[in-house]
Amino acid sequence: MLPATHIRIHSIESFGTHDGPGIRLVVFTQGCQFRCLYCANPDTWDPHGGHTISIDELVQRALSEKPFFGRRGGVTISGGEPTLQRVPLLELFRQLHAYGINTALDSNGRLLNDEVKALLEETDYLLLDVKHINNDIHKRLTGVSNESVLQVAAHRESTGKPMWLRYVLVPGWTDQPEYLHALGQHFAGYRSIEKLEIQPYHRLGVHKWAALNMPYELEEVQPPLREQLSEVAGIFGQYFREVVVN
Repeated sequence: MLPATHIRIHSIESFGTHDGPGIRLVVFTQGCQFRCLYCANPDTWDPHGGHTISIDELVQRALSEKPFFGRRGGVTISGGEPTLQRVPLLELFRQLHAYGINTALDSNGRLLNDEVKALLEETDYLLLDVKHINNDIHKRLTGVSNESVLQVAAHRESTGKPMWLRYVLVPGWTDQPEYLHALGQHFAGYRSIEKLEIQPYHRLGVHKWAALNMPYELEEVQPPLREQLSEVAGIFGQYFREVVVN
């Protein structure tokens, strides 16, 4: 078991522009409970993989890059699933806030307990991945229910703190108009949601599945066409104040 002063990570990216507002230092943590069929980084699933880094090292790294963050940037913790390491991340976020550094958490919403709630309270932006609004399809896509995801969204809404939704568009899996409308209707009354980001399915991580000797079930699925992205953005635009395609 890692000491509370360390975090197990997969990698770190500087000058990230797609994981929260502004320019960001993005830390990808190790370990995930979802088994998404389209996962681009299945090498992050193993909670014992990657390598460890101390909170102090991450804070110093963030301070060294702070001049580039500007008014809106900061540090984003992604994954894997960050809430698996919620205790050290809470301390990290507290220290970052002490230096005036903005924090964001990219989560699949699998966990919600008192420790996660404490972490969310120190999280300036929650980037919540909503894989599918239909629970049966969500289970087929990820191996788990979407119940906790919706609970995390409801909790975030109750706090009034900002949230972005992220939705991976997978042709034949997550592009059904009736469920896109259902998702929009579910979140239509949420005031905390600033935007919804559509993330087009891609095949850049397929080679990792082969390297891990795992079958890739979406072998025949191709990335969505521009017309498909535009159609989905149009549907979501009926419900959310801002819709972007990443």
